[in-house]
Amino acid sequence: MKTAAGQPPLHSLRYLRRRHLNRIYAAVYVSAIACLLYRHIHALLHSPTLLSFAATFLLFISDAILAYMWSTSQSFRMNPAERRAFPENLAKVLDRSDFPSMDIFICTADPYKEPPIGVVNTALSVMAYDYPAEKLSVYVSDDGGSELTMFAFVEAAEFGKVWLPFCNENNITDRCPEAYFSSNYTITADTQEIKMMYESMKLKVESAVERGKVSSTDDALHILQHFRAKDFTRHNHPSIIQVLLDSKKDRDIRGGSMPNLVYVSREKSSTTPHHFKAGALNTLLRVSACMTNSPIILTLDCDMYSNDPLTAQRTLCYLPDKSCKPNSGYVQFPQRYHGLNTADIYASEHKRLFLTNPAGMDGLKGPNYVGTGCFFCRRVFFGGPLSYIGPEIMELGPDNIVDKPINSPEVFNLAHQVARCDYEDQTNWGSKMGFRYGSLVEDYYTGYRLQCEGWQSIFCDPTRPAFLGDVPISLNDALSQSKRWAVGLLEVAFSKFGPLTYGIRSMGFLMSQSYAHYAFWPIHSFPVTVYAFLPSLTLLQGIPIFPKIHERWFLLYAFLFLGAYGQDCADFLLTRGTLIRWWSDQRMWIIRNLSSHVFGLIEYMAKHLGMATHGFNVTSKVVDNEQNKRYDQGIFEFGAPSPMFVPLAMAAILNSIALFSGLVLVSKDGSSLDGFFVQIFIAFFAVANGLPFIEAMVLRRDKGRMPTKTTITSAILVAGLYGIASVVAKI
Repeated sequence: MKTAAGQPPLHSLRYLRRRHLNRIYAAVYVSAIACLLYRHIHALLHSPTLLSFAATFLLFISDAILAYMWSTSQSFRMNPAERRAFPENLAKVLDRSDFPSMDIFICTADPYKEPPIGVVNTALSVMAYDYPAEKLSVYVSDDGGSELTMFAFVEAAEFGKVWLPFCNENNITDRCPEAYFSSNYTITADTQEIKMMYESMKLKVESAVERGKVSSTDDALHILQHFRAKDFTRHNHPSIIQVLLDSKKDRDIRGGSMPNLVYVSREKSSTTPHHFKAGALNTLLRVSACMTNSPIILTLDCDMYSNDPLTAQRTLCYLPDKSCKPNSGYVQFPQRYHGLNTADIYASEHKRLFLTNPAGMDGLKGPNYVGTGCFFCRRVFFGGPLSYIGPEIMELGPDNIVDKPINSPEVFNLAHQVARCDYEDQTNWGSKMGFRYGSLVEDYYTGYRLQCEGWQSIFCDPTRPAFLGDVPISLNDALSQSKRWAVGLLEVAFSKFGPLTYGIRSMGFLMSQSYAHYAFWPIHSFPVTVYAFLPSLTLLQGIPIFPKIHERWFLLYAFLFLGAYGQDCADFLLTRGTLIRWWSDQRMWIIRNLSSHVFGLIEYMAKHLGMATHGFNVTSKVVDNEQNKRYDQGIFEFGAPSPMFVPLAMAAILNSIALFSGLVLVSKDGSSLDGFFVQIFIAFFAVANGLPFIEAMVLRRDKGRMPTKTTITSAILVAGLYGIASVVAKI
């Protein structure tokens, strides 16, 4: 694709040929689903007992839900696309002096769950982009209002004056200090000296976190007085805005410009409700508008460091060029992770969410926003492409030019004003402007609303990951994150902006189906729960509920199962996956639907009924050495008791008993295999997926084993379920 006559291309687009096979396969699979639902209806009308009627009815509802969710997933397969950016051609088209300025937003909330040294590494990695330093501004939102975080960035600002020129002069690729010094870097006198400086900074920051306060001997103490006011708490304090680096004044050790580095802690009041991340981002949106007002904004999680210094230049290959998509509003890079164990036991890659599905949406109107690694045009936060909504004051508008120094009193006073906790009252912020409120998954909701307004997006997936983040190393952390997503997605699904109503009208059928697939994700929990328990319960009662092997309907079930799993496996492998990680991925899909999605549904209903709920919890990024060792070995981490473990342990216990019982039955009467094969196979499949739980309940003795109380509770509940099934079977 040419940007102009005679100029080299900045990007290319290729629609994947497998889209034709996907469409043919979808037509065949739909026919098979229709036959299955017909069989269920026929079986309902001819059920001989109450238990068989109840079982058939539950299977009918379950298969109908699975059929609908499968249909929504096909929207990602109808027109998948692949893009490539050519940043090496950018210099031939655009002079570096003409690069647009960029504001980078990094949010953190708790110095004990999100260690400040990790946040510092993220900031330094983007400050060191291969980009004009004077055109970069990094804004750090500290919703924890902690002097520990501020102190860490004071130290980082000084270290950055050495680190940035070192990266540029030596053309370093790993520009995150922790990642660089953990790699096989070339050892020289310079690198050893810089490593000592980094280790010294790291020690000072981690020592302060361990003490819980900054030492009175530290040089930065004079700028931390805000945090030591008598009435200062993390939930009740005035706004704090501190310019730690000013690109107009501060220089690195070689005399080069430094990026702006601004610390922001928005005003908090215990009497004024506030939104967590979306509210912090909107505060940064306004504060940055007062201070720099760059036309491009990058949002980044505090643990997602930059892994490619050319990422900003890759973005410029798309955003200024309207030929790729006329209403391009943002460029989304996939979330990728470091430190994954060989099997990725918690399926933290989320390949469907971050790779397969965005590529499918890119062939339509573009991928959804996933909360990090996303470059926005500032204009998108002020209404649709054809419906500009002006902010309440001119200085916050995307076209306003800041002509005053970043540290000037006028700029500072306005920045403090827009960071007030009550500033958004009676305004469009969060509803029609900025990042949107109304869901715990504010990233999904914001991207959805932006695309409903007419904005399009671009998926950029370079060979070298643009960003790398941390992964949860315990099952409880992984499930807690998933439960939060489940609640937030349901909030969107059943809101007035739901994808089945508002979405179809605003963005068309296929795009709305893509968003519906996410919004209704948690309802997978019903059919998965039914299949986890019902076939085994009926097997133990000696009641067949599936076709016999010799019947033609058996072939239908085999096709539906193998077809769904085969297509999923193929999609996974096509995104550079492995078979062992695919197995972990499908196992975690079952685990989430038996635990976090069930509890997410319950929490959503409780919240809808006005009952108290947990709300947002920050996922811990602190690494425990013993946990980390077990994770590296591919061993599941249970440890702390959680109610979400109970249904998982119940399913493992029940299916183990059912499998053993089924095999005993077949050994005594070989002809029974014909009628009970599907139920025995489902029990076997459940046991194969539940081996980590069986091992954790029976064999393990380490601290990460299944809590004994959870095992006993689960066994009692399984006995109760069996008793209920026995009573119903006699009716």
